Amino acid sequence: MPADAAEEIRGTAHGTAPVPLSVLDLVTVGAGRTATDALRTGVDIVRLAEARGFQRYWVAEHHSMPGVASSSPAVILAHLAAQTDRIRLGSGGVMLPNHAPLVIAEQFGTLEAMAPGRVDLGLGRAPGTDGATAAALRRTDRLNEGADDFPQQLAELIRFLDDDFPDGHPYARIHAVPGPVQATSPGGVQSAHRPPVWLLGSSGFSARLAGTLGLPFAFAHHFSAQNTIPALDLYRESFRPSAVLDAPYALIGVSALATDDEKEARRQVLAAALNMVRLRTGRPGLVPTPEEAEAYDFSPMEQDFIQSWNANVIHGTADEVRSGLDDLQKRTGADELMLTANAHGGDVRLRSYELIADAYGLPTPA
Repeated sequence: MPADAAEEIRGTAHGTAPVPLSVLDLVTVGAGRTATDALRTGVDIVRLAEARGFQRYWVAEHHSMPGVASSSPAVILAHLAAQTDRIRLGSGGVMLPNHAPLVIAEQFGTLEAMAPGRVDLGLGRAPGTDGATAAALRRTDRLNEGADDFPQQLAELIRFLDDDFPDGHPYARIHAVPGPVQATSPGGVQSAHRPPVWLLGSSGFSARLAGTLGLPFAFAHHFSAQNTIPALDLYRESFRPSAVLDAPYALIGVSALATDDEKEARRQVLAAALNMVRLRTGRPGLVPTPEEAEAYDFSPMEQDFIQSWNANVIHGTADEVRSGLDDLQKRTGADELMLTANAHGGDVRLRSYELIADAYGLPTPA
């Protein structure tokens, strides 16, 4: 990585935001909507995020979930690269055990060639789906092996990204293209720059690994809130300065939905929570409408889940969401907040980011 690698990682806060704000898009598909609708909403959101000074826009790899159209992050990011000029684009994340490291190096080398200097490669070790789908993806039912081998897979991927396997290594003559090898080939003028690697996690494993390697860390607070502070503490305690960072840098993913009135926010997050109830009970589907959620007969167990789930969703008016985000940042010491707005309609999600940007006085387009 170049000497300015840390500058690509450390964001810039705008307006009155305590830290940089970013976007995590699950490309959610609501009932009565199509994947095309969801992807078009993604374009609208990334354009708004770029115009209003959000730091980065990431998409997450999921599989076999009708309500989530982000199974192919690299494809989506290539599309978004053509729609933007400045905002950083990345994966939050690519699930490395699902793929050969060389394939990821090639995909993100291609993205780097499309959008030089503004691509992030976030990596996770979970499958991003259920066990049966993971087995189909990986062509094996030895799923634990993939997770346990994550440090070795990561090391191999970084070697491909840097094109620096040592002499005598079986892969020493294999190159990820586009990549640094093109800069060292006769007549080469290709930049040797490659995307910074982030580690993602919802527990302590990746927190410790990211700290040990001196890499930036992204924690999934939006679905593992009880582990946030312990994981961030572990990351900071484990951190060793590297060529990438001289000090820890941690962002957290946060479920946040702002609407023009508090009642509408409650309706929207109830629908998103019903979607999670169905997912957690093996019935994944499209994100239901607020009307369907209001008419749904929740069991006592489901009601408990809804209450617990929504306790970690910051929602309400723009001022309420801003207050909740400020408090969360203070409690966790996060260096960046990555907001994900889960709702049935794309217009609601887009409006949420707009309201939050306004609440913090983020830049407005000329």
